[in-house]
Amino acid sequence: MQWTLVIPLKTLERAKSRLSAATGDTLRPGLALAFAQDTVAAALACPAVRGVAVVTDDDLAGRELAALGARIVRDEPPGGLNAALAHGTAAVRAARPRTAVAALNADLPALRPAELARVLDGAAQSPRSFLSDAAGIGTTLLCAAPGTELRPAFGAESRSRHAASGAVELRLDDVDSVRQDVDTGDDLRAALALGVGPRTATAAARLLIAD
Repeated sequence: MQWTLVIPLKTLERAKSRLSAATGDTLRPGLALAFAQDTVAAALACPAVRGVAVVTDDDLAGRELAALGARIVRDEPPGGLNAALAHGTAAVRAARPRTAVAALNADLPALRPAELARVLDGAAQSPRSFLSDAAGIGTTLLCAAPGTELRPAFGAESRSRHAASGAVELRLDDVDSVRQDVDTGDDLRAALALGVGPRTATAAARLLIAD
């Protein structure tokens, strides 16, 4: 099964606000962009991925991610994360009504294409499924097979909400890179330990220099 991924991204000035305590507000927007660039690049390198649509109103992020091969969908009108995902999914399925769709976080800088392929292969066994984040509280990936609505319920404690909605939880080993989103300084250190993509590595080096 080939998947189209929908990745939501806030404007860079607002993205990853919880990282400010560790990075400050000067370097944070650049890190948020680097996370998204490495996430999109890894996703597009995954053999199970047909395409990536990024839902964002940020002009710089839109240009940089389009240069990597992503389709940019304007977040109009803005209505929050789940509304952005519904809007992006509708745009994707307007062009390909029977495509399998998956919502993927934009902050997975250690993402490995092979691990993402394993998760998507597991997702192909169910109409709707999801992968929890490294903390076991949130969700990093929500999948909907062809003909199935995505019905995103991201936000605080989304793991329990997605389970309650009937989505099947994907319980897979050795897919840490697909689980490790970055919201805090500790998350960033965990991602760096896994091995991040080149753009995040460069941005993190600037952070170390600044310190």
